[in-house]
Amino acid sequence: MITTEQQAKDWLAAMPEWDATAAERIERLIALLIEENARQNLVAAASLPVIWQRHIVDSAQLLQYVPRETSSSWLDLGTGAGFPGLVIAALRPDCEVVMVESRARRIEWLERVRLALGLNQARVVGTRLEQVETQAFSVISARAFAPLVRLLDLSARFSTKDTLYLLPKGRSAQQELMELRGWNHLFHVEQSLTDPEAGVIVGQLLGKKGKKP
Repeated sequence: MITTEQQAKDWLAAMPEWDATAAERIERLIALLIEENARQNLVAAASLPVIWQRHIVDSAQLLQYVPRETSSSWLDLGTGAGFPGLVIAALRPDCEVVMVESRARRIEWLERVRLALGLNQARVVGTRLEQVETQAFSVISARAFAPLVRLLDLSARFSTKDTLYLLPKGRSAQQELMELRGWNHLFHVEQSLTDPEAGVIVGQLLGKKGKKP
């Protein structure tokens, strides 16, 4: 379990994706976030002193479940302040990362940071998910986006049986998964590296129960 900012930085430094360019991008992202947070409430002010743990590693830990050769496209739902979308794009600049966000000020922020970090393979889609054109992605993530059943209803059309879902769910992860009805799936809960009480729902969505493939 990562409990200090130094541990968070050490963990990142050991990632295969971590190099001087990634470090520069993440440092720049943090500086821009702190500056912008004084103008709009992107993240809780209390989380800024532990930003490496709470936001950077909390996002980056998702990459440990993703085989590098299979993550050619990544859909991040309700990206908000850019977590995990901007962090994933910064660490995997070769991957197409599509960040969906409907709030105007957040859209402007995401696009400004995307350009500042030179994330040419990343894209911000500024609309509600219901209006996004259907496309299959190899990875789908969502952090504090919607309850699991609602999230799957909205995102299923972007997935195939091979799409990997990565859903940080905090303390509700196990409970939401236990209560999930109506879907065939291969989901399980992994322990979060940054919160002893939090979990990440990981796995594949196989389709609606009772519906032929």
